[in-house]
Amino acid sequence: MNAPRRARGFTLLEVLIAITLLALLIAMAFGTLRGAVATTHAGERVVTWTNQTRTVQEFLRRQLSHAMSIPFDRQEDIGENRVFEAGRDELRFVGPMPGHLANGGPHVQWITLAGSEILFDHAQLNGYDPDSPKANNPRAPVLLMAGVASAHFEYRGLDENGELGEWAREWDNVQQLPLLVRVMVEFEAENRVWPDLEIPVLAGSSMPTMFRMRRPGIRSGSESESRR
Repeated sequence: MNAPRRARGFTLLEVLIAITLLALLIAMAFGTLRGAVATTHAGERVVTWTNQTRTVQEFLRRQLSHAMSIPFDRQEDIGENRVFEAGRDELRFVGPMPGHLANGGPHVQWITLAGSEILFDHAQLNGYDPDSPKANNPRAPVLLMAGVASAHFEYRGLDENGELGEWAREWDNVQQLPLLVRVMVEFEAENRVWPDLEIPVLAGSSMPTMFRMRRPGIRSGSESESRR
């Protein structure tokens, strides 16, 4: 009779190959999982950025579109009422505030592009001191947006011929509101986008001498001259 054959086991080489293949499969599985998690986080980050950008743009659009022809300062030496003071990096105007803050009446509001941040601040027009705007308002400015690489404001109004003028980064006519304000922003993150934002100022097309609303105690230049 033939003796029963002994079962042949795995060689050391075969065991090593199996272990190597198993390690590769585990590494591929972890890599796929890690990639999926990273993609999910990136997608969530983009959604968060998009929602934040939309919220900030809606806030800026609301506040600037409702800017009012109410002076927040008067330069007595030149008889100038300051209604809209603006440049490349900052603008200041009077307008209503949203929500419960509107109960205090119009507020002087200013928006500042400071380094990598967009900041908003405000103070009640009643009792506002142009030389010390934060005297009755010690709180820190509100951070609207961070992660900004570069940003600036642009303004557009009527030229001397009554035609729509070119965009400019400085607003020289502080006694009158512009027709349009444009906010230009570029972010540090390459995949973060700031949609074009051009805001029509609803009161900007009104003639300032006909529709100006004045603070008590502040007279227009013509009234000042007639009383002298």
